[in-house]
Parts: sequence; C-alpha cells; structure tokens
Amino acid sequence: MDVEDLWSPVSPRSLCEIVVHLRRAGHVVAEADVGDRPVITGLCQDSRRARPGDLYAALPGRRHHGAAFAAEAAGRGAVAMLSDRPSDELPTVVVDDPRAALGPLAAWAYGNPSTAFDLYGVTGTNGKTSTVYMLEAALVSAGLRTGALTGITVRGPGTVRPATRTTPEACELQQSFVEFVEERVDAVAMEVSSHGLAEHRIDGSRFDVAVFTNLARDHLDYHASLESYYAAKARLFARDLCERAAICIDDDYGRRLAGDVAVPHLTFSAHDPAADVYATAVRAGRWGSTFTLHHGGERVPVRLQLLGGHQVDNAVAALAALCLRGIDIPAAVAGIEALDAIPGRLERIDVGQPFLALVDYVHNTAGQHRLFPFLRSVTAGRIVVVLGATGERDPGKRAPLGFTAAQYAEVVVVTDESAFFDDAADLRNDVAAGARRAGAADVIVIPDRGEAIAVAVDLAGEGDTVLLAGRGHDPTLVDNGVSIAFDDRAALRNALSTRAY
Repeated sequence: MDVEDLWSPVSPRSLCEIVVHLRRAGHVVAEADVGDRPVITGLCQDSRRARPGDLYAALPGRRHHGAAFAAEAAGRGAVAMLSDRPSDELPTVVVDDPRAALGPLAAWAYGNPSTAFDLYGVTGTNGKTSTVYMLEAALVSAGLRTGALTGITVRGPGTVRPATRTTPEACELQQSFVEFVEERVDAVAMEVSSHGLAEHRIDGSRFDVAVFTNLARDHLDYHASLESYYAAKARLFARDLCERAAICIDDDYGRRLAGDVAVPHLTFSAHDPAADVYATAVRAGRWGSTFTLHHGGERVPVRLQLLGGHQVDNAVAALAALCLRGIDIPAAVAGIEALDAIPGRLERIDVGQPFLALVDYVHNTAGQHRLFPFLRSVTAGRIVVVLGATGERDPGKRAPLGFTAAQYAEVVVVTDESAFFDDAADLRNDVAAGARRAGAADVIVIPDRGEAIAVAVDLAGEGDTVLLAGRGHDPTLVDNGVSIAFDDRAALRNALSTRAY
C-alpha cells in the first residue's frame, strides 16, 4: 500500500460532537459557520487525499497555509475544516492552535489505537532509525507480531511502504496505528522526531516505553536554540505521553533528562557502569562489533553484524527498552545479532573491490565524531569521503561538516545534496570552506553527485575506505522544487562495477 492509499474511516460523528470534544479537551473553539452540522466519517491533512465525509485539517506550513487548499479538499468530498482561520469553502471549526488540537482529536476519532499494543518511541539526535530496526528484530525474535515506523519505511505483518517523513503527520500516524490493530500486532516501534514532538503529531498516543539516545546540535533551522531542541525531545517523556523511559546518560542532556523525568525509568550507557544497563568489553571491527551487556546481575554476550561502534550504543538502547517491558533478553539479543544491514546506515557496497565502500546517513558533527574514528580503525590506507549539505537546514552546520570530515579523511569530495530552494553553490562553498580550514585533506569540489562518486571511487586504492556521507537511503535529490531519482547506494555500486580491478 502506498501512503496515497492510506485511509481509515472513523465512527460517524457530527461536527457538533467534535466541537464538544475539543472544548472538553481545553481548546478555545470559535465556530465559524458550521452550517448544517455535517457528519464526519474521516480525517485528512492533505487536500489531495481528501475523501467524501472527511474533516480537512488545514494547518499552517512553512510556505503555504492548508486553508489555501480548502476548495480542493471540498471538491474531493471533505465536508468540514479544522483550522485557525475561517473558510468560504467549508464549514470551519476555528481553534487557536490546530496542530495541538489535531493529534488528540485524531487519536480519539480513531478509537485510541495506540492502546491496543505496546508502543516504543525512540527520540534523540542520532541512532533513532537503527534503534527502531533493532527493537523490531528483537521483538520478532521474542515471538511478537510487530509494526515499525521509521524515516525509511512503515512496516507491519501485511504492510510495507516508504515513509514520507521521520514521524508521520497526526492523521497518517493514527491511520497507521489502525492498520497495525487490524493486523493484530503485539508491539510497534517508531521514531519520534523533534519536529513530530514540536508539532504535536504524536499527541494523543500512549507510549509504553520512550527511549532517549542522545542530543547534539541539529535542526537549529527549525528550533530556536539547543535548549528549544532539548525541550521538544523532552516532551516525549511527560506523564501524558509515556508510561516509562529508557534514557542514555552518555551526554549532558541525557543525564539532565534522567534527573527531570517523573515517570519510572532506567538509565543505559555504552560504557558507564553507573547506568542500570551498560556495555563492557566493546570491540568494533571490520566485520561487526562485540560487547557484553550488563543488567542487574545478568551478563549477556552480544555479537553485532552491523558496522560501527555507534551501533553498540543503539543495541544497548534497544535492549534497555526491552528490559523495561520484561522481554526475554537472550531471545531479543538473538534477533539483534541476526540483523545484517540497515538501509543507508554504514551500508557496505561490495563488488569485489580491494577497499571498503560504504553509504551512511551521518549528517551532523556529533555523528561524524562517532563514525570517523571507527573508519580510521579499520582503514589501512586513506579515507575518501563524499559529502555535501542539505538545503533549508541550519546554515551553521555546513562549514563544521566539512571541517570535521577533513580532520579525519585524506580526501574530501564536496558535492551537491538536495538543495531544495537554497543555492546549491552556496551550500558547496560553505562545506568546502570548512574542509579547507582544517588544512589536512585534499578538497575537491564536483557539483554533480554522480561524477563526484565516480571520482572518489577512481581515487581509492587497496586498503582505502570510500564513504558517501549524508544521504543514506534517500532515493531522490531535490533542487529548486524539481525531484530526480538518485540513490547513493546504486550510484556507488555502478561506479565500483564500472572500474576494473
């Protein structure tokens, strides 16, 4: 099923019932022409996906306001609108903050589906996707039917479709939960982004376990400050959203959160024995990692096929969350050990070349500082990295991305990522300037990403490592509103296959 086909009906409710519900929830509601009190049989946020009987949630966006598309929604059968402004096209329920109203409203309208299974939510700057993949693998190994929502895919026993964003919008999220209920899942693991939290997309859902991985500078194009970014993440751990929490104490923000939360929780760490769950004897190598997991008096050996010491952090996060739910840990470990790849997360591309070739989503300096030392430990020769900066993101990240890469790599090939509506040359220049400032690497600027990847492959020799950084699994490049299909993994495989060895 594609997301365009995702739709679930709700029990028919009059617009009056919805107004009463919103008021009982504490929202100030101004009824701007509710007409003949139409009956609502569905909810949608995208005017292009409206169906007969829908309540169309017209929300403010970065470039456009949903109310501008009310006529399209009405033309497709929507019978009313929820917004912060009235409409001439549809009977409208006006509230001050429609985003804050919509999440709980959608959960209520769909019968609170998140209460029908165990729901695990993972938030943090880095590691969310990998931790969710590990949770899913562990739960399956423990004998449970599972669902998963990541920035890569939405997957259940009868559902597989590409994700549209890290955390779905409120209506799509609740409709996905309804799917999982219909598929009789026992547990669902999902990524919870700071955007999803700040925009109340997950409000109205109930998380049995919330997981905090880490926090470092990111998304400051959206959040006013690191403090605002932390506050958005911390929302997941409030009593009205989660039952219990697993919190990593390997950075200051995690230690702060562990001291602030009011829900039952345990702490975890990749190295600190002061945590409730922690790892010792960590060894990260070319073919995976090993460590010993400690929880209470239990010691469990773990062998990961996934590359990178940072995956030990993510495995400990997943196992700590499962400890809170009483999942059989040896069975969970077996599932995580069987996981041999996560799309675009230090994914190995191998056609028989005499050097490592990897694709990774790393897109901030905190991730780089975790990743590059590992690459250095498994690289006898040079590190050749291809990277750029995504447009319409925090401009303050660009130069540091280049600088940090050039501190570790011998060759930095700066190229285009998705510029969106930013100037691609400006993005390249900022990254390249940071790389040159490090004064340690050869810096090459090649705008065309396919050409940049081919050059990096041509430069690599026996014992080297080629890393395509920043995009991971992303299947498209977007420039000035135009999208083209481009998968780093396919491009790297093609470049490797073209070269003779």
